Amino acid sequence: MNNTVFSRYLFIVACSLFTGLQVTAQNKRPNIIYILVDDMGYGDIGVFFQNQRMKSDDRSKPYQITPYLDQMAATGAIFTQQYCNAPVCAPSRGSLLTGVNQGNAHVRNNQFDKALEDNHTLGTVLKQAGYQTMAIGKWGLQGVAETGPYWPAHPLKRGFDSYFGYMRHMDGHEHYPYEGIYRGKKEVYDNYVNVADGLAKSYTTDLWTAVAKKQIVEHSEGTTADKPFFMYLAYDAPHAVLELPTQAYPAGLGLNGGVQWTGKKGEMINTASGVPDSFVYPEYAAATYDNDNNPATAEISWPDTYKRYATANRRIDDGVGDILQLLKDLKIEENTIVVFSSDNGASNEAYLPAPFVDYKSTFFASNAGFEGIKRDVLEGGIRMPVLVNWTNRIQAGKVINTPSMLSDWMATFSDIAGIPAPARTDGVSLLPSLTAKGKQKAPLVYVEYEGEGRTPNYKEFDQSHRNKKRGQQQLIRFGNYKGVRFDIKSAEDNFEIYDVVNDPRELIDLASKPGFEKMQEKMKASVLQLRRADIAAPRPYDTALIPAVAVKSKLSNGLLQKFFEGDFPYVVSEKELKAKEQKVIKSITSTKQTDKKGMYLYSAFVKVPADGQYSFSMNTSSKAFVRLHDASLFDADFGYQPGTELSKEVFLKAGYHPISVYLLKKSAAQGTIDLKWKTSAAKDWKNLDGNDLFQLKKRVK
Repeated sequence: MNNTVFSRYLFIVACSLFTGLQVTAQNKRPNIIYILVDDMGYGDIGVFFQNQRMKSDDRSKPYQITPYLDQMAATGAIFTQQYCNAPVCAPSRGSLLTGVNQGNAHVRNNQFDKALEDNHTLGTVLKQAGYQTMAIGKWGLQGVAETGPYWPAHPLKRGFDSYFGYMRHMDGHEHYPYEGIYRGKKEVYDNYVNVADGLAKSYTTDLWTAVAKKQIVEHSEGTTADKPFFMYLAYDAPHAVLELPTQAYPAGLGLNGGVQWTGKKGEMINTASGVPDSFVYPEYAAATYDNDNNPATAEISWPDTYKRYATANRRIDDGVGDILQLLKDLKIEENTIVVFSSDNGASNEAYLPAPFVDYKSTFFASNAGFEGIKRDVLEGGIRMPVLVNWTNRIQAGKVINTPSMLSDWMATFSDIAGIPAPARTDGVSLLPSLTAKGKQKAPLVYVEYEGEGRTPNYKEFDQSHRNKKRGQQQLIRFGNYKGVRFDIKSAEDNFEIYDVVNDPRELIDLASKPGFEKMQEKMKASVLQLRRADIAAPRPYDTALIPAVAVKSKLSNGLLQKFFEGDFPYVVSEKELKAKEQKVIKSITSTKQTDKKGMYLYSAFVKVPADGQYSFSMNTSSKAFVRLHDASLFDADFGYQPGTELSKEVFLKAGYHPISVYLLKKSAAQGTIDLKWKTSAAKDWKNLDGNDLFQLKKRVK
């Protein structure tokens, strides 16, 4: 057994021991199902927008129906202001799985098929919390080396016990893997084995649903039934090809109805018969609309492209309803939380050959009343249709208006599972918003993305947004106000500022209005303070000097030391923990530590004497994580070998910069850390201690 495998083994054992202390029979951890769809817009779901079009009785406005998703909303909760972390799938999904926003992420921009970092994921954290972990559907984060099936970031290497689905990003652009009707044959992996040859006529939405149902039943009836499960179910529809199912959705739902896994080659699921790419839901097949907005003229049929899009979404709706019914049939719905979301806004992609018309997201107003589409940081590209069902734990019909992000689900699921989130997690737990218990911490909404092309020149969009060049894009949100920049050239570029609660179309730029000067400066400073540069995704502001913070209280030398007791399996976030001890100290290295197991959190202000480039280094006998402002400076946790020196260069303005040092203590011999820094011109390193670190004077007293 090599060192990496052995360290992971010890890591998992430690987590299991820790988790056993957290959960009692009276507080049974729920199963967790996260359903992610591809390119479905905020407005594609009835409860979010389509029902409004239907009730308007305006024949010029075609609409879709999603009865099961609407029912999910009626019995659970909806998030009206949850954002994806990036307006395209790979970085959005990467941030969801790691709980890290795009300012600190490894997968950014259009880095499709890039290996998801070997670090904490929803799979590793929940597995370590005692969950059986399953991934189904589209992955696209496996690493580009075509040495498969053993890709470097295969789901089985990122915390999942099992995987069934499309490994490559582009494979998800075809919804019949065996036939490859429009995009060629694709590979489907059952763990490490390509099983596509047995999947004739298997429409992927039905296939992933059938596999999900099969695995839920097997878990419920198997030897692991006493363990909770986490399922990441990632559909590849409605994105891209807009292919149709083979037939109507099978009668009934749940355990004895709906789609079913048969296990027979060539007829692997019970809808793998009939004619591929043929079935349109009857209500769409005969649908007409007033295309010229003139009641005096005859209505025309929906173009086939839109019949296909509506059918793809309706099929997902059926699949979700099928799974929810299965949970009821197995009598586990009260102990299962189900979350549904898209990965980014609706697109204008179709990938259909002539004579199909091009797809436009405005036909159904798929992005609701928002402007922009996939790849835009306008609301239409990033506002997600998020639904949550948790019977008897969430008030039916609950509407959550708190702005949040997909990356907040890492902290949320960790909270639900009774285990602290990793310290590297950028998000916060949304459990208080869901259950109305406890105080909701304010999530951070931040996106950065480099997008090709321009916003579509749709007549439905305001002139200010049509044909807008994307380039380097960035957004940050404070309360109701959203700052957004396009085609960024430097850190000094101004943000457009919108009140997106009262102006969701982003038509009234408040940036030049009196009273918004301070917000403009705050936005410019914050987006530099919360991110780290990534050489694989260069930004025009990577070398901009990071502003210091304004400290209005008096300061004295020292650090605030907090100790959180517990046999933690990794360096944990303090956001849901209560400190056992707290005091102000003069030095990290000279302070006497407790013999108890736990984690130290040291916080202070680093006094930077002059504008310039600074180098930091770190070496620890244990595991550690260091933030400068809200950006990751050092990650010496997952996979870190104690004693390894790490270094980083940062551009800083003169003044005070907050630093947080998380240090894991697993034994008496562990818990030491060496932090050093120097200017770029200096030859010798200097200990980051003593006269360099400051604390609020009131704490020193």
